[in-house]
Amino acid sequence: MLPIFRPRVALRRGVSACTSTRPSSTQGFSNRRSTSTTLSETVSLRAKNSTRACTAAAFITSRSLIPIGRRYLDSTKAAGSITPAYTRSKHTTVSPAFAAQFRSFSAPSSVPKPPSAGDAEFLDSRAREVIHADENAHPSTAARLKQDARYLLQLYGRPDVIFTHGKGCYLYDQAGRSFLDLAGGIAVNALGHADKEITSVIADQAGKLIHLSNLYHNEYAGPFAKAIIESLPKVSEGGLAQPGSKVFFCNSGTEANEAALKFGRKFGRQNLKAGEVHTKSTIVSFTNAFHGRSMGSLSATPSIKYQTPFMPLIPSFVHAPLNDIEKAKQIIDDNVCAVIVEPVQGEGGINLSSKEFLQVLRKRCDEVNAVLIFDEIQCGLGRTGSLFAYEQFDIAPDILTMAKPLANGIPIGAVIVSPEVAKHIHPGDHGTTFGGSPFATRVGHTVYNRINNPSFLAHVREMGEYLRRQCEELASSSPLISEVRGAGLMVGLQMRASVDPNLFVDMAREQGVLVISAGNNTVRLVPPLIITKKEIDEAVRVFEDVITDMESYIASGKDLKG
Repeated sequence: MLPIFRPRVALRRGVSACTSTRPSSTQGFSNRRSTSTTLSETVSLRAKNSTRACTAAAFITSRSLIPIGRRYLDSTKAAGSITPAYTRSKHTTVSPAFAAQFRSFSAPSSVPKPPSAGDAEFLDSRAREVIHADENAHPSTAARLKQDARYLLQLYGRPDVIFTHGKGCYLYDQAGRSFLDLAGGIAVNALGHADKEITSVIADQAGKLIHLSNLYHNEYAGPFAKAIIESLPKVSEGGLAQPGSKVFFCNSGTEANEAALKFGRKFGRQNLKAGEVHTKSTIVSFTNAFHGRSMGSLSATPSIKYQTPFMPLIPSFVHAPLNDIEKAKQIIDDNVCAVIVEPVQGEGGINLSSKEFLQVLRKRCDEVNAVLIFDEIQCGLGRTGSLFAYEQFDIAPDILTMAKPLANGIPIGAVIVSPEVAKHIHPGDHGTTFGGSPFATRVGHTVYNRINNPSFLAHVREMGEYLRRQCEELASSSPLISEVRGAGLMVGLQMRASVDPNLFVDMAREQGVLVISAGNNTVRLVPPLIITKKEIDEAVRVFEDVITDMESYIASGKDLKG
């Protein structure tokens, strides 16, 4: 198994005495920078003003510690079989057998005790850490993962936890421990886990018909496509929402983008005459984009990390800086057949395209007769608070791709093309064996109808605004977060360059909250769209603890990079 970054440090929690004023409410997209002094100055000030932070910092600097996950031993004394002497979190669910296993251990006197004085909140967070620590997974987990590694191609860095089931916004592992899921299967599980209606539809359709291939019609793909086309938002610029637009169903985001790129290339050949040299084949993408891992979508993903191992890539792909209007005007010329952009970048670090930038892309594509492709694989289908992100910019593309939440975890992708593009796509130009199956399209139609509901989207906007405000308040009182940005329930915490976001991810998981990292040193929050204020509050409490742990560690003179 490939190595995953894990903290090899012993951290103690101090609680900041700093106070902050809640930022004013924001609407729609948000790019908010926290204003703070230098990292070392602010951390020192916070530690000086907090008794518990000083206690934590003194604990680290005064002892030579042996880190054992989230349990600490004084290195001057013998290490024995240990167990945390902390109370169980009221927010944490563990199986009786797992709890009994903890009680069966004995704690030597060398185990440091947390500050007393009846600090119930402190004890509660410590209990969360110990119970959710990776090494406190089910006893069989390590052996199972070792066996799996013998047969699974090791392409992912994953923590040593095996999840067995979920419900709503929570996941549960083999030991029965609950984890609040703000990763959402990478923005896939829009309706959460084990949704009653979706599981019922899945069971019913699985008992009828799962697969046909596209050699035959099925009863669900057509009505689903109709629902999509008829619900497309009408905007000022672009003609996607009009009669004659069509849908192509596939199996994933990268497949949807591959189809879109092919359709763009085909569109560029429309005026090619016999014997002419074809030059209208260039495809433009933008920095920090992520469009997929297959060869076409990878060629449109200008990242050395992703591209280098697989070079040479497909030719005639060029890129420009996101939101650089002058560069976009220059690079989109008569040789360009397609321009692909994410209205809100996900993998790249929750980076928002500006409306002015997208307007220029729309205008230049019209001028040079190129297609404009919006990749809404991650930011579409309710994630930003509207059915599609393009609605908030009042600009429509010629081709739109979507996937992730479309069937709440059942593999499916879709490409919507305008009438002008559709008339150039003919039988045999593209295809798929599994795409548009009766199983996937029935489930997808059910999920789509749930998301395409005014009250559902209003909930996403309300919870997104609430989550962003909480994160902005956290950023305003911590020098570790330099910026909070996002739209709806797609929020990024930009960490300072000296802080590895994977450390935040690991520490949050070991307190029972799942988040993921993204580009540009960002912690990404993409929870199920059904998340509640209570669950957001639970997550933010953990984020506060993680940030305070980090600050206490810095106060001891250590760094948090790598």
